[in-house]
Amino acid sequence: MLLVTGGAGFIGSNFVVSTLAQADEPIVTLDKLSYAGSLTTLAAVSADPRHVFVRGDICDRQLVRTLLRKHKPRAIVHFAAESHVDRSIAGSAEFVQTNVVGTWSLLEEARAYWENEARNSTFRFLHISTDEVYGSLAADEAAFTEERPFAPNSPYAASKAAADHLVRAYFHTYGLPVLTTNCSNNYGPHQYPEKLIPLMIRNALAGKPLPVYGDGRNVRDWLYVNDHCEALRLVLAKGRPGETYNIGGESERANNEVVQTLCALLDKARPRKAGSYAELISFVTDRPGHDRRYAMNIAKIRRELGWHPRESFETGLEETVQWYLANLERHYAPAVA
Repeated sequence: MLLVTGGAGFIGSNFVVSTLAQADEPIVTLDKLSYAGSLTTLAAVSADPRHVFVRGDICDRQLVRTLLRKHKPRAIVHFAAESHVDRSIAGSAEFVQTNVVGTWSLLEEARAYWENEARNSTFRFLHISTDEVYGSLAADEAAFTEERPFAPNSPYAASKAAADHLVRAYFHTYGLPVLTTNCSNNYGPHQYPEKLIPLMIRNALAGKPLPVYGDGRNVRDWLYVNDHCEALRLVLAKGRPGETYNIGGESERANNEVVQTLCALLDKARPRKAGSYAELISFVTDRPGHDRRYAMNIAKIRRELGWHPRESFETGLEETVQWYLANLERHYAPAVA
C-alpha cells in the first residue's frame, strides 16, 4: 500500500495512474483539491478497487494519522505542494503553509507511524522536490549535481528548499528512512494551464497572445512526466535512505524555442486559417527574479539505479500536444493571458 499526497495534481495523478497500471499494489490518494487539483486527472482509476481517494489537507495531522493507522502504507510518496512561481511572487503565504508547514506535519506523523508501527519494515518517505532549490546557472556553468548548495531565488523555491532541509533533518536526527528527488521542468498530460506548455497550447488554439517573459532566452531542462514517474518508482524501490537523486530530461531548451516548437506542431496538427501560430508570440515584461538557466546532472541516478529518460523533448512534446488537442474541453479552466 502506498499513501500518495497531492495525487490529484499534475505529476501525482500521472504517478498514481501509471503505477496502478503496472502493479497490483493499492494506493490511497490524499489531496485537498485546490485550484490545480482535479478528480478528472484520476478518471482512469475512478472505478479501480485498488484506489482510494481521500479529500483532505496534509496539514490535518489527525487525518494523516488516521490514514496511516488504517491503511499501514509501506511508503508515503509526497507530491503535495504549491508549485507556480508567479503565484508565489504575488502571495507566498500558501506556499509556506503547504510546502513548509505541510511537509513538517507529514514528517511528524510519518515519524510517529514509523517509530510505533513500521520501524522494522521497509517503510520509506519519498519527497518530490524541484531543481529550483539550486538557484540559477550561467550559460557556461555545469549542470546541477546533488552536492550543489541551495540558492533559491523565488518564494516557491525557498519553500521547497525549506521542505528539503526538513526531510534531510528527519533522517539525520530521527533516522526516518527518507528519499528526496529534485526534478527539472515536467510536461505532459493533465498539467494545469498556468504553466508554459499547456498555457501556450490553449492560448494558441483560442487565438490569444502567447506571452513569453523577457527575451525568451531563459533555459529549462524539460522532463516528460511519465519518465519522471518511472524514475520515482525506481528511487522508491532501490534508492538509499537519506540520499537525494536529481531527475532531469537532458533536454535544455530556451523558452522561446519551446514556444516556437509548439507553434510548429500546432501548425501541422491544427492549422490556423490566417498564418502560423508563431505570429501570436508576444514578449512581455520579465517576472521578478527570473532564473536564467536550470540544467540537471543525472549521472547519479543513471549510475546507481540505471534510469535515464526514454522520451526526447521532440517525441514527448508531440505526445503532449496530441493529448491536449484530444482533451481540451474537459481539462480544467479556460486559459489566461
